[in-house]
Amino acid sequence: MFAYLRGRIAGRDTSSVVLDVGGVGYRVGMATQSLAALSEKGSEVTVFTSLMIRENEVALYGFMSEREQHLFERLITVSGVGPKVALSALSSFNVEALTQIIIAEDVTRISTIPGIGKKTAQRIILELRGVLDALEAAGAPDAGGASSALRQASDALLGMGFTSAEVTLALKGSDDAEGGADSDVATLIRHALKKLGAA
Repeated sequence: MFAYLRGRIAGRDTSSVVLDVGGVGYRVGMATQSLAALSEKGSEVTVFTSLMIRENEVALYGFMSEREQHLFERLITVSGVGPKVALSALSSFNVEALTQIIIAEDVTRISTIPGIGKKTAQRIILELRGVLDALEAAGAPDAGGASSALRQASDALLGMGFTSAEVTLALKGSDDAEGGADSDVATLIRHALKKLGAA
C-alpha cells in the first residue's frame, strides 16, 4: 500500500520516527541503526515502508534501503519471527552482516538477537539461507534493477512451490542467462525453470 514515505522528521524515540507528510504524521517503526542514520528533526527524508495489518494492530515499518526492507520481509515469513523481532535483528546487525551470518549458518550469533532462541535461529537459517545465498552469489547490489529482478524472480519461484535449495541452484546461474545480471524478471524465471527442468 505504501512503497515509501517522503516527509519531514517531526520527532523520534528509541524505536520509531514520526514523519510529517503533507500535514499528516506517520509513526514508523525502525531498527535502531536506521534511526541513527536519519538526519536532524525538520529534515526531509525518504523512508521505504512495509505496512503490517494484524488482528489488533496496523503498523508501518521503515527502512533506509530496499535491501533492508527485503531482509525484514523475509525474516517475518519465518515462524516465530514477528515485526518487532525482525527489527531487533536489524538493530543487532547491519544488513550485510546479518545476511552473511545466515548464509554461514551461524546459529550462535543469530541466537544472541533479543527475542530469538536457538530453535528460531535454526528455522531462520533453514528457510532463508538458500534464497539469500542465491542473491549474494548473483551479485545483487544494495538497490537497483538487478536486485529487484532477482528478488522478484526468487519470490515467483518460491511461489511456484520450489524449495529454497532449488531456487538457490537455479539463480546461481543467472549471470549466464541472456543479459546476465541485468536480465528482467521473465528472463531470469525462464532461465531458472530450464535449469530446474520445468520448462
